[in-house]
Amino acid sequence: MQNIIFDFGNVLVQWHPEQIYTEYFGDEAKAWWFLRHVTDATWRNRIDAGESQDACIDELKALQPEYAEAIELYRARWREMLTDEVPGMRELIDELKAKNYEIYGLTNWSMETFPEARERFGILQMIDRYVVSGAEGLVKPDHRLFQVLLDRYRLKAKECLFIDDNEANVQAAQKMGMQGIVFSGADDLRKALGL
Repeated sequence: MQNIIFDFGNVLVQWHPEQIYTEYFGDEAKAWWFLRHVTDATWRNRIDAGESQDACIDELKALQPEYAEAIELYRARWREMLTDEVPGMRELIDELKAKNYEIYGLTNWSMETFPEARERFGILQMIDRYVVSGAEGLVKPDHRLFQVLLDRYRLKAKECLFIDDNEANVQAAQKMGMQGIVFSGADDLRKALGL
């Protein structure tokens, strides 16, 4: 295994919309309910697959006007939902590069917001070979997005290790012939890599 492929959100950069919505609703359970049932994964995947964030937000506000103000926070405060780099990961990537591993990225992310996030977080600039779902019109765990990465960089699946905080995405990578690790923190990953 010579190629290591990282997801970005909650692997390299912390993404915590629940903090904004807990503040808004004044209740953590209500925040999680909103994220699971209103701005749910299906809706977020449309944005990550390249649909206009503004159009998706406006459409959802029209469909669920009782939550219009809360839905608007997704546009107005998305920068605050990205809180910081994941502790320990910058150092780990430096170490992997020093050991001559090839580092890649594969992320579900809107191309409307990714460039600003990449400029803001230095850890994202450490990875210059990557595939962003919003540019491809595909989202993980769709195997076709993994294939885009393999084809673009002429990688063999059996020579790749994929790291993601979403188990379904890791399972998809494994079905493609990659090794996979479900991310739970830099220390655990370091142990799993034998470093």
